[in-house]
Amino acid sequence: MSKSKNKLRSHCPVNYGLEAFGDRWALLILRDIVFRGKRTYGEFLKSEEGFATNILASRLENLINAGILRREGHETDGRKDIYSLTEKGLDLIPLLFEMVLWSAKYDSKSEAKRIARLVELIKKDNRKISRKVIEQVKRGEAIAAEYSS
Repeated sequence: MSKSKNKLRSHCPVNYGLEAFGDRWALLILRDIVFRGKRTYGEFLKSEEGFATNILASRLENLINAGILRREGHETDGRKDIYSLTEKGLDLIPLLFEMVLWSAKYDSKSEAKRIARLVELIKKDNRKISRKVIEQVKRGEAIAAEYSS
């Protein structure tokens, strides 16, 4: 949570989500992990939206504190950390997929067109495709390329 770890403004379900992961930069980190397989600070920094270093560091820390991400040392490079989704973070994948559907519907230039196969699978059965993708993300795989048209 962006505020103190246990101090919510309210226990409204929408507020809980917003405080845990509901800022633009945090959602882009989640997108990068799920769709693009990014796992290190340097990879996130290269996102086309242009993370400022202080914002990226802050959002990574917030997501860790919220129990959505975990940070582990890199196996071969002690200077790098690897970020991955916790079970709590993996449970956000169906929500991210609903955001993809919403974008595909309302943004005439949505990049969802590039993953038309995935969009159709989400429309058909979000929970089913989410379970498959969760297993892929657990293995550190990017999913965007697999579902590109």
